[in-house]
Amino acid sequence: MRRRTPAPPPPLPQRDGVDPVRVRLPSGESWATVRDHLVARLAAGSEVIDGMLAAGDIVDATGRPVTRESAYVPGMSVWFHRELPDEERVPFPIDVIYRDEHLVVADKPHFLATTPRGSHVAETALARLRRELAVPTLGAAHRLDRLTAGLVMFTVRPEERGAYQSLFRDRRVAKEYEAVASYDPKLSLPRTVRSRIVKERGILAAQEVEGEPNAVTRVELLDHRGELARYRLTPGTGQTHQLRVHMSALGVPILGDPLYPVVTPPVPPGDFRRPLQLLSRVLEFMDPVTGREHRFVSRRALRAWSSYEDWATG
Repeated sequence: MRRRTPAPPPPLPQRDGVDPVRVRLPSGESWATVRDHLVARLAAGSEVIDGMLAAGDIVDATGRPVTRESAYVPGMSVWFHRELPDEERVPFPIDVIYRDEHLVVADKPHFLATTPRGSHVAETALARLRRELAVPTLGAAHRLDRLTAGLVMFTVRPEERGAYQSLFRDRRVAKEYEAVASYDPKLSLPRTVRSRIVKERGILAAQEVEGEPNAVTRVELLDHRGELARYRLTPGTGQTHQLRVHMSALGVPILGDPLYPVVTPPVPPGDFRRPLQLLSRVLEFMDPVTGREHRFVSRRALRAWSSYEDWATG
């Protein structure tokens, strides 16, 4: 098997399970110094950049501090640690359900992002697991939405990460999700939903549009109890928000969804009362490194199904 050669390790260690930022100085531009480029490129401001340079917090590939006078060299890379944002701690554990020398499979809680992004950096599944397991090389094989709970897979060895990522890219992972939504006795199930979904940058919600379908979801009714139902969702594709869009289009949007069918105001930080009732229940695949057949099942339960009254009253 051909494996991707991993990039050389950064010259700075991780901080709180978070990698340093790498900035590559682009070719075709002319700046007198690295400092001038960073001030123009980054939003931190000249005072912050000057302070980091004075403290030796910005380094080159050898780990040597960059100074105010360091010349701009196209193609050169510099590294530094970003100032971590103030983050609300997600007060739920992330459970490890499988671990070997190649993989870590975690059962992620609602509200915890998979990887550092935007305002979620140290308080992410990846950073938490790096700290808790003391495995700084851990990397994400795929991502699960911050609002979705359940199974997410991480790789231990950087040189093997590409092989596991290709499983998801090439749709060689059988995935099942579970959702709780309203019960509609007139909705004929099971059925396979096909549509074209477009997600534009800067727009919170994805949209179904005319055209060749690029999103396929199998929807099955597992059980119903009063006004609620529990559904199995089997995606055949991986468009952004696909399951949420398709359930909303069927007239049974997933409980707790802040985007579908309508975008609602964001909840205040620290409000964890109404999680999206969507769970990544099953991951099944053949291990591309060991050849072993894996089937992992989440141990989590969707809260709305166990106690609708508690859910409804928040």
